[in-house]
Amino acid sequence: MIKKVAGVLTGSMLLFYGCYNDKEELLYGGGNSCEGVSTSFATNVNPIIQSSCAIPTCHAAGSTNGPGPLTTYAQIKNVAVDIKSAVVSRFMPKTGSLTDSQIKTISCWVDSGAPNN
Repeated sequence: MIKKVAGVLTGSMLLFYGCYNDKEELLYGGGNSCEGVSTSFATNVNPIIQSSCAIPTCHAAGSTNGPGPLTTYAQIKNVAVDIKSAVVSRFMPKTGSLTDSQIKTISCWVDSGAPNN
């Protein structure tokens, strides 16, 4: 009897995990295409981060939250992959939310190597 229960549980788990899909383009839509997405750090990315992340209650100068302050290119570049993960999962920002376009801008900027452009 125990073998049957174990077999059913194992089979159920395999079925469950076999159906799980963690492909970003399927979970968050729009695919990974960055064609036509403006990803200039100075013009597109930094304004999003300064208005949504580098605010006094979150990641302003002197912050000890998470990665600390996100006020300079170097600080942002050092945690670019973490920023992408946090905004794509919609875990951040804690105060409000980013539009799909803003998320794609950050994601594509990180995917392009997070250049200081």
